[in-house]
Amino acid sequence: MFTADGRWPKADEDLDPYPVWVAEVMLQQTQLQVVLPYWRRWMEVFPNLEALAEATEQQVLLLWQGLGYYSRARRLHASSRLLLSELQHKKTAVNDPTQFRHWPLAAETWMALPGIGRSTAAGILSSAFNSPLAILDGNVRRVLARVYAHPEPPMRAQSQFWAWSEELIDEVPGLSRALNQALMDLGATVCTPRNPACEVCPWDQRCAAYASGSAQQYPVKEAPRETPFQVIGVGVVVNEAGEVLIDQRLNEGLLGGLWEFPGGKQEPGELIAETISRELREELAIEVSVEQELIKLDHAYSHKKLRFEVHLCSWLSGDPQPLASQQVRWVKPSELADYPFPAANTRIIAALLEHFR
Repeated sequence: MFTADGRWPKADEDLDPYPVWVAEVMLQQTQLQVVLPYWRRWMEVFPNLEALAEATEQQVLLLWQGLGYYSRARRLHASSRLLLSELQHKKTAVNDPTQFRHWPLAAETWMALPGIGRSTAAGILSSAFNSPLAILDGNVRRVLARVYAHPEPPMRAQSQFWAWSEELIDEVPGLSRALNQALMDLGATVCTPRNPACEVCPWDQRCAAYASGSAQQYPVKEAPRETPFQVIGVGVVVNEAGEVLIDQRLNEGLLGGLWEFPGGKQEPGELIAETISRELREELAIEVSVEQELIKLDHAYSHKKLRFEVHLCSWLSGDPQPLASQQVRWVKPSELADYPFPAANTRIIAALLEHFR
């Protein structure tokens, strides 16, 4: 993490915690090369804590669209308001770069915010304030698993991995910012999940996995679990005005707060048209005529695989009600870009726009 003028910060130099915090949250479960363009756009639209706190949730989700794990965006937004209230209570000018010291300096304070765990809190504080705190993200966990040739999956020995990471911090007093950044960079660029570049690793003489000639066998992985597969029937409901019906998911789960075309899981022995009719009746209290297939697509999440079978539907009767969502809305197809949708819906929207062309 560099200073605003592109320099690597001095050991005793504080950084603005806001962009560091945003980056740390975005990097949870997402690789740097994916995060970077999102982070840059975010900083252009929400350049400071005050701008984020004043934004609506829909504005936040729309900017996050495509990055996945949308609960991170909702928690970031909620936390911004909590932090702003805290800073204003201290009568701190949030846009004054000399006031970084008024941000929370205790890891426990950060961990009390939604979505902030021990490693994220330590990453924020070590990057912004050079606080002597250890981190344990996926990259660091992989490096340590190989350095010590740990014989079981890392998640089964979290306390041991934390102890190793803390020992490294203790070895270099006053350099926790540089050490944590170096560990993450080492894991991201050299000690990679596949084909680690051991021949250029600065820790090759310290690494037990390298000494054994079996670096790729570490970290030891959990036995693979069978990934559930589901077929989802989706109805793109069109009214006489040429508008389509969308609903906003409840603020829970990975995709909470996003908009979607209504539908649901196909039950055993059920035709897809029956699935769509039933789901729209149960979730929206409407009757539809299920017509031609618009698109069929597969989408994989970390915990399941889905096949979306999407059909155009004509609205027959019933005033749409948000029985299982926050709200429903009729919108013109050209307006869909104004709403944050899950990534799987991108191809559905493209097929719909092509249909109406």
